[in-house]
Amino acid sequence: MSRTLIRDLSLRPDETVTVCGWIQALRLQRRIQFVIIRDHTGLLQVTHTRTGDAIEATFENATAESAVRITGKVVRNDKVKLGGLELIPERVEILAAARAPLPIDEHTNLDQRMDWRFLDLRRPEQQLVFQVQTTAERAMREFAATEGFTELHTPKLMGTASESGAEVFEVGYFGRTAYLAQSPQFYKQMAIAGGIDRVFEIGSVFRAEPSFTSRHATEFTGVDLEIAWTDSAENVMAVEERMLRHVLAEVRDRHGTEIRQHFGVAVRVPETPFPRITMAEALGRLRTTGWDPEGVKNDLDPEGERALSTQIAAETGHEFVFVTRFPASVRPFYHLRPADDPTVTESFDLLWKGIEITTGAQREHRHDILVAQAREKHMDLEPLRSYLDCFRYGTPPHGGLGLGLARFLMLLLNLPSIRETTFLFRGPHRLEP
Repeated sequence: MSRTLIRDLSLRPDETVTVCGWIQALRLQRRIQFVIIRDHTGLLQVTHTRTGDAIEATFENATAESAVRITGKVVRNDKVKLGGLELIPERVEILAAARAPLPIDEHTNLDQRMDWRFLDLRRPEQQLVFQVQTTAERAMREFAATEGFTELHTPKLMGTASESGAEVFEVGYFGRTAYLAQSPQFYKQMAIAGGIDRVFEIGSVFRAEPSFTSRHATEFTGVDLEIAWTDSAENVMAVEERMLRHVLAEVRDRHGTEIRQHFGVAVRVPETPFPRITMAEALGRLRTTGWDPEGVKNDLDPEGERALSTQIAAETGHEFVFVTRFPASVRPFYHLRPADDPTVTESFDLLWKGIEITTGAQREHRHDILVAQAREKHMDLEPLRSYLDCFRYGTPPHGGLGLGLARFLMLLLNLPSIRETTFLFRGPHRLEP
């Protein structure tokens, strides 16, 4: 199907072209018909003077969101707000008519918009979300390649529940039970044990959590890195700082103007290093302000994350903050515990604008200590056997991180929910469309 994109029409004044898109709006006046056409690159005004011809009849019976193909002459007109151009139609084809009325509009609530996600995605701001996602992923891969990472695709079907047996989905698998991977963590570490120095993956992650917040999903896209020959979590944090700085610079340069136009957000490229604060320090300073939620002793709840980020931003002007040295009681068994304080772990969370986007750590690479820490947490070692075997034959010190892509985009674009930054959201009550 030969076509000219709307963004390219300025290069073809006074030429006859064919455009394809959707009818965004119709203003059918007594003498002139104005029709706004939209494709994924922009908006175009089609102007037709009524003469009783077939074009007039077609527009008179057309409906919003119908797919159309229009051939006509590109004309400069400074009075037209949409780029100073209009199309004078010579032929109009309704390729697929849309029923009226539409099931959603700009005032429809989010749940109903999710029911009609394909229509919701036609909005220019939603198109921009996934253009930004594409740029962000490309920048992550560029960074990973530059820093010597090897991209892997780890299995999403597992023979045993990965870390604890909780929060996993069970699926039938040829007469036995398999589990959807809640993390590529163990596989990343197997790759490190296999001599792949730096591991990178962007892939699906599944969590059987009955969470109904704006930042949780049962299936999401994770960005994972694992790095061999690291001395501490500090090495991993430094890599993430550089990656996020590169990604945000690429997004700003490619989409900054459109993001400001559609979302009212200025993309800020952060200075490095990011602020750091230990969990003990964070808890201490928050409790002096009156924060002390019941049942939260060694960790931060969402209110605490927001309050801490607000404090750090006021002090440093920085939107990011690493919270480090989480207590061993709230971290997985495979996080390394430093010799100077074995009650904590060489781990971190990265908060951005008051929300956690990353969890990372220096891993425990010594077999005997891994086994002891798993037993301390009362874990069954048999399902971990193939994982633990990786540490019997000289696994190097290593560390890594996992970042949620939809949550990253939500904060970047200042959107209220990851449902807005996920192509087709999956949650406890949503398996369709």
